[in-house]
Amino acid sequence: MSFKPWKQPLLAAVLIAAGTTAATAQNVQNAQRAIELGRYNEARAILRPGATPETAFELGRLYQMRDMPDSASFYFNKAAGTTPFGQVAAGRAALAKGDFSAADSQFEAAAKATKNKDAKVLTMIAQAYGESDVKDTSKGLKYVDAAQAVNKKDEPALLVARGEVYLHSDQGGGEAMNSFDRATTANPSYAQAYYKKGVLNVRARNFNEARTNLSKATELDPSYAPAYRELADMYYYAGQYDLALSTFKKYSELAERSPATDAQYASFLYLTKKYPEALVEVDKVLTTDSKNLTMNRLKPYLLYETGDYAAAATAMDTYMKVAPADKIIDEDYAYQAKILSKTGKADEAVALIGKIIAKDPTKACDFQNDLATIYANKKDYKSAAGVYIYKLKNCKGDLTDQFRLATALTGDKQYTRADSVYNIILTAKPTYAPGYLARAQVNNSLDPDGKKGLAKPYYDKYIELSKAEGADPTKFKAGVIEANGQLGVYSANAGDKKAAISYFEQVLAVDPTNKGAQDNIKILQAPARPASKTTTKTTTVKKK
Repeated sequence: MSFKPWKQPLLAAVLIAAGTTAATAQNVQNAQRAIELGRYNEARAILRPGATPETAFELGRLYQMRDMPDSASFYFNKAAGTTPFGQVAAGRAALAKGDFSAADSQFEAAAKATKNKDAKVLTMIAQAYGESDVKDTSKGLKYVDAAQAVNKKDEPALLVARGEVYLHSDQGGGEAMNSFDRATTANPSYAQAYYKKGVLNVRARNFNEARTNLSKATELDPSYAPAYRELADMYYYAGQYDLALSTFKKYSELAERSPATDAQYASFLYLTKKYPEALVEVDKVLTTDSKNLTMNRLKPYLLYETGDYAAAATAMDTYMKVAPADKIIDEDYAYQAKILSKTGKADEAVALIGKIIAKDPTKACDFQNDLATIYANKKDYKSAAGVYIYKLKNCKGDLTDQFRLATALTGDKQYTRADSVYNIILTAKPTYAPGYLARAQVNNSLDPDGKKGLAKPYYDKYIELSKAEGADPTKFKAGVIEANGQLGVYSANAGDKKAAISYFEQVLAVDPTNKGAQDNIKILQAPARPASKTTTKTTTVKKK
């Protein structure tokens, strides 16, 4: 899942107002800096005492960033007036409320009042569009071009605004990056532009460039918190979850601890699958902010992931009642269905997924994994296997889907077919240790008494991989115990007591308290008695 409960930091705004005192100007600049670094409570504290149009304008920006359009419009209106600055503020108040026509009129009036010759006013209008959700890039770019004509040289703040405007277009990434590149060329010490480049790199999964640009931002400004957040995202997408989490902690420390950053931290714990820890953070946020939409969304997710399905159902019902219809996302329906499947309502869950797909068939592939999980929850492994077959055929499935298919086939006791799928996986990825362990288990089911030793070559390979350079012993522990235990059984059945004892001793080397291995060694070392039989498994060998 990739949704984020936060917006990107806003642009560094241009301060313009006639008669602004030096003290007010400094306060506004300090507040702008705090906003850029995600220190919102600090920014609010700086801005509120002044009660000037300039401070009201920045409060409007702050609340717009916090996705509180009513508050944003209120403060922008407090800054509104007949001056160009006041007209820009009035335009932003209209934008915050979604009144694009009124916003256009106010911005045109501001530009006209300065005869399109004041670069600061034009830049402020460009920034307004960059910080809004307006998809029509032509509106913002008109003011970018006008400001550029007045400046006659590249100004970093304007170029960042240009990049932000282009980012509202689905195809605007290239021009956005070009804008940010020009900003760093114009000012090689402009940390924000490097940060913006890094954000684009992360989106494009260009991790080397992302690390270079984001690291440059923090090198220029060690307190640049948003760069650490993006670095955390980068590590997350690269599958380096420990680095992702430690980097996000760095961000939260720099940004300031608040319900908002706690909510972000909880979300990131969820994304990195730290479910119990995330649930603690979610409850902490909801204690002080019971209406927090994202935390109310995450709570049923996390209760499901931690196995408290009844509580998850209650939490999901609560969330679905309080969430505005336009805020409900695909993941909400997917989790609702999975929760239904775990609370005795599997047929309702399947029907819900079916309705979602019927409503928008283009999303069919997005829900196949969830549908397969629902079938698995009701132990309908045949249907789960059918879902993965569909996904592999129609949805650009990968080796992970092959593995899930093999697991479902195993659940349906189609062991021969499962073995064939594992063969496909291991042919494509011959050092994939979990594949050998799973294939060995399937072959155990094909050879339940172990007389043929069908699983032996796969257990042997698993043990070999467990000893490879760089292998993590903790990840291999359970599999090594199982593999040696089963190989010990095979050797004993073949009459090779010496080899069998050696395998069971390997079990004890990893798990000294393993009673099955201890008992088997005693039996094998005991004087031969006609009535004695070797135990056919260690306590860790799984039954199929």
